[in-house]
Amino acid sequence: MFYRGLIKRTFCELRRCIFINNNLKNFGCRLRSTTMTTMSAPIAEGEVDSQQMVSSESYQDISNNNEESSAGWFSNRTWGRWSPTSAKLLQQAEESILSCIKTKYEGKFVPITSEDKLWTIKLNPSEASDKTPVVLVHGFASGVGLWSLNLDALSEKQPLYAFDMLGFGRSSRPKMPNDPELAEKEFVDAMEKWRSKVGIEKMVLVGHSLGGYLTYSYSIQHPERVQHLVLADPWGFSEKPPAEELRFPLWIRAIGAVATAFNPLSSIRAAGPWGPRLLKRARGDLSKKFIKLFDDDRICTYIYHCNAQQPSGEEAFKSMSQMLGWAVNPMVRRVEQLSKKVPVTAIYGEDSWMNRAGGEKLKDIRKDAYTKVHVLKEAGHHVYADRTTAFNGIIRDICDEVD
Repeated sequence: MFYRGLIKRTFCELRRCIFINNNLKNFGCRLRSTTMTTMSAPIAEGEVDSQQMVSSESYQDISNNNEESSAGWFSNRTWGRWSPTSAKLLQQAEESILSCIKTKYEGKFVPITSEDKLWTIKLNPSEASDKTPVVLVHGFASGVGLWSLNLDALSEKQPLYAFDMLGFGRSSRPKMPNDPELAEKEFVDAMEKWRSKVGIEKMVLVGHSLGGYLTYSYSIQHPERVQHLVLADPWGFSEKPPAEELRFPLWIRAIGAVATAFNPLSSIRAAGPWGPRLLKRARGDLSKKFIKLFDDDRICTYIYHCNAQQPSGEEAFKSMSQMLGWAVNPMVRRVEQLSKKVPVTAIYGEDSWMNRAGGEKLKDIRKDAYTKVHVLKEAGHHVYADRTTAFNGIIRDICDEVD
């Protein structure tokens, strides 16, 4: 997952950020005291509404806007912010990515409560309106933009939806419960309210990483809505190994001890104007996965703006995790609660740090139900981007079977 690479690759950068923060403490205080916002202040709902490009009753095409944004990190609206980000800059970063896809798409904030909305994109060719829709659910620290390599292929024959989970991306960022079970329930309830508002009866549900964990939980609660569940390198299935088996080097344990005391991506926000550079140095490898679409750093820019804002979903994830890599309530304990009528396909990257034992355990427990596990060679945790053609092919075959 995103945060694991960040922790492992930014040891020197963290020390540099501490030095920077100590030397600029007074400067940062003056910035925060003379502006309308602070590093920890949530984005006002009105600001989100000002970026809403459609009404709550209908979709409006906002796709394929090929104009490059001229707004920089230190535009007039962001100069006073310690972290150089805003809802507008996140929107522009997303649009710069989605401008590279060929299929026309529509975007909308879908209201799930009187206060909360989930940002949603829809690709729906008219000739495919009678097909079962595909719904994509991203992982931790991500958003709809990271599905850009999959959107064209997966929407060719059927409607496709992707949304930013509650607390992530461009969706609302409410205060989330700090109890792991209540936090999980908050995510799952938001997904069901979203489905109801959009009007989807049944779907092929695809979840990556944290999204895989939550889509399995959703499928347990609402099996009648899931035609097929696809888990892409899912997080949180396996039990945490005993302490004696976790033989990490001392430096990793030291950083891990510090990291678990704070929100997983707090270093990005603490770095303030140096955050984009920190992220690019730590996870520049992600940009290489999208070389088929563009050869610049727009993926890192997008991920920065997704995570430099109020850490709502991030805080919920922290409460649900143990040492970030394992779930407080591992899904393996609940595998058998999923209806046998729901077919499940798991897709792992052979080189992923994610433990594939969870997938094999899933198959063993569900031996009387359709359960298939794929392991794609030359793929890591971001299996949907590392082996795009193979990944898309598996899901398209599933859709053909469903319809």
